[in-house]
Formats: sequence, C-alpha cells, structure tokens
Amino acid sequence: MKAADVRAKSDDELKEQLLDLRKESFNLRFQGASGQLENTARVRGVRRDIARIKTILEERNQAASAS
Repeated sequence: MKAADVRAKSDDELKEQLLDLRKESFNLRFQGASGQLENTARVRGVRRDIARIKTILEERNQAASAS
C-alpha cells in the first residue's frame, strides 16, 4: 500500500482498515510463535501499513485542530 492510496481514503475507511491490519498482525504473531508462519515479510509490511495509516490520520487531526 502506498501513501497516496491511503490519502485517497476517508477517515472512516482508514479506521476500518487499521482495525483489519491490527487483527492480521495479531494472527501473524501467533503463526510466528507456533512455527506456522510462511511469509515472514508480511509481518513487516503490515507493521508499516499500520504506521502509514496512523501517520496520515494524525496529520489530518492536526490540520483540523489548526484550522
């Protein structure tokens, strides 16, 4: 997911996607702990996607409070 894709979405869509990514992260951690995780790069990708969404949501909150 690219930052431009994230910026094109509404706040509600981003919050919903953030929730889905957190659930996926939880499941990936359990798979890693039990030795069933095949795509280890997905863990890093999910963490970065979560960070992108949180960053853009925070930017929007700061812009709204500054106005």
